[in-house]
Amino acid sequence: MFITPAYAQTAAGGGLGGAGQFIPLILIFAIMYFLLIRPQQKKMKEHKAMVEALRRGDQIVTQGGIIGKVTKVKDNNEVEVEISQGVKVRVVQNTIATVLSKTEPVEK
Repeated sequence: MFITPAYAQTAAGGGLGGAGQFIPLILIFAIMYFLLIRPQQKKMKEHKAMVEALRRGDQIVTQGGIIGKVTKVKDNNEVEVEISQGVKVRVVQNTIATVLSKTEPVEK
């Protein structure tokens, strides 16, 4: 007799309607886009431009840490790199991390 039955109260109308519940989700997506996706796309675009601008004589560093000089740029995404005098290796263009020094184009 001291225990009274508990009745669930109906919730009063929420402040946010049906579309208002998606506002936090939209904000999270916008933050993710501007902090993660957009800078990564910009970085990929810059790397692609750097790789396309490679030419003979450029000194490069591969992602594996090999430093060498470009001796030949081939058509099928390959670059021939001289890592020591007389030692040449073929490297896939996308594995080039940075260009240390650019050579000036030859004037014709």
